[in-house]
Formats: sequence, structure tokens, C-alpha cells
Amino acid sequence: MTMRKSLFFLFLLILLHSCKGLKGVSGTETANASLQAKDIISTHKLASPKFSTMAGRIKVEYEDERKSQSMTVSLRMEKDKKIWIKASLLGITLAKVLITPERVSYYETISNTYFDGDFSLLSKWLGTEVDFEKTQAILLGQTMFNMNKSSYTSEVVNNKYKLSPKRQLENFIHSLFLNPDNFKVASATLSQPRANRMLTVNYGPYQQIDGAYYPSEISINSKEGDSRTKIEVTYRKIDLNVSVSFPFDIPQGFEPIDLGR
Repeated sequence: MTMRKSLFFLFLLILLHSCKGLKGVSGTETANASLQAKDIISTHKLASPKFSTMAGRIKVEYEDERKSQSMTVSLRMEKDKKIWIKASLLGITLAKVLITPERVSYYETISNTYFDGDFSLLSKWLGTEVDFEKTQAILLGQTMFNMNKSSYTSEVVNNKYKLSPKRQLENFIHSLFLNPDNFKVASATLSQPRANRMLTVNYGPYQQIDGAYYPSEISINSKEGDSRTKIEVTYRKIDLNVSVSFPFDIPQGFEPIDLGR
């Protein structure tokens, strides 16, 4: 169960887009302690990507208590409409996923199983809310949280802008650190104490191509009880605004994943 949940998180997180230049508060190498939270949030939101399609390849290293594995992930995207992902090892397809704003379809060749349903079913099973927008955002260096400008406070910590909600929910404690030069996410944490669950995302240096900032490396660490999972993502080939297709058919004979297990 833990391994399969981690695989779902992996495929839902492995997304990439290009970003246009920012038009807002100017970035500097040193964080400005007088900058208000609303201005920091506004400038961060302006880092949202603008593109039509994308195709790329990513190296993913996965590790838990039982095993470690490295795989190559191919992905294609039509912005705000479709995300297609294929994971392979030594040229052999391990899994495919097709994500739309309404639906998640996934199959895994190792176990001959599949999932085909909406985000509400998947969110219930994973134990945390998942949707298309969050899936798009996280690997952009954009926040996974719905941030209301008036509901957050800011401070400078270790030359990063730290954003925290004025009122933390009892079972949804989170914080966000942004880089002062590009207002992209340096790290994000989410804790659910009652479920003994924590998710941490750390971003390495950001690459700049044609005025666009996006991560070169991302480290994703999750903990649930005594179970721990680590995913390292390294970006490789990226092609923007190219012709893409989304072939996806669940093979015959595959069994549906039992979300009640």
C-alpha cells in the first residue's frame, strides 16, 4: 500500500512547464524585510507559466525502506487540459498516467493493476487533497497551497521569504519559503499531525532559459507513520510548444486498484 501510494504521488508530482518573465516586485539577491506578504504573494503568482504544449524527459530516483530505484520519465502536456506521463526502466514501460482536470487514469505493468477515477476518490485514498491545479504547480516552483493575500504573514529567515498562515489549522500545518531573486519556491512543508504525516519539497538551483525560471533538481520527502519515501527529480530534455499526442489505453486483463485496502 505504501509503495503504491508513493508511486501515485510520484506521477502526480512529475510535471514541468516554462515560465515567462515576472512583472511585479523586482528580485534581488538579498531578501527585503520591509516587503509585505501581499506583495510577495502577488509576485510569486506572476511566476505562473504561459505555454501551450510541452514534452520532456526527467530522471527520477526513488527510495524507501525496502528498495531504491532509478527510472526515466517521459512527459507531455497540453496546458490546463492534459498531462501524459510514462515511466520506464531499461526501455520497458513500468507505468503510464493520463491526468485531466476531471479525471486520473493510471496503470502499472508490474502488478497489472489500474486506477480510473476522479480526484475526490484519489484524494480520499492518499489522505490529502489532490487536484489538477496543484499537480501543475508543484514542479514549477509554485506553491501547492491556496494562498489568500490577507491570510498570510511574512518574515525573512536565512535570506528567504517565509510565508505562514496567520491561523494554522489543527491538522494542516504548512509553511513556504521563497527565493528573493526570482520569488520561486525554495522549500515547502505540510504536516498533518493527527495522521502522523509530513510532506517536504526542497528545490535546488533554478535554471533560467529565455527569461524563464524553473527547477533543475527537486527533492520530495514524505513520511507517514514509520514509513518514509524520498524522490529525487532531475530535469533533462525539455521541448516547448511542440506537437504532442497522448496515447493511453488500459491493457486488457488488468485489475482495478482496490482503494479500500
